[in-house]
Amino acid sequence: MKKVDHIGIAVQSIEKALPFYTKMLALTLVKIERIEEQGVAVAFIDAGNVKLELLEPLHDASPIARFIQKRGQGLHHVALKVEGIEQRILELKSKGVQFVSEQPKLGAGGAEVAFLHPSSGHGVLYELCDHSTGKGVKENE
Repeated sequence: MKKVDHIGIAVQSIEKALPFYTKMLALTLVKIERIEEQGVAVAFIDAGNVKLELLEPLHDASPIARFIQKRGQGLHHVALKVEGIEQRILELKSKGVQFVSEQPKLGAGGAEVAFLHPSSGHGVLYELCDHSTGKGVKENE
């Protein structure tokens, strides 16, 4: 693992949540994008040494909508920056780590992502996030 890439926060509405981060906390909005395949809109906020990712469901069947229904708005996941995501998945599986999906998917910013099952992370949902595949914009170290 290289570092924490970002922290995902589930919100009902990016538009309503954003002023807290940009006006109250004086953090900088980096970008907003939609990921139709995952049913989510995301807003990345620069928090200095880490990005915050606000996750808004695009429809009721979105995994983020289901998360908010069960647990309410708040911390959703911690994303760990990796390179060679497929190899990392195999390595972690060999150590008994369970995944939500064992195949990487395209995530925000063109990164390949895979989620570890919360039962393996002691109740925390961890995301492996690989920007090195060339499928999107490469993030800064």
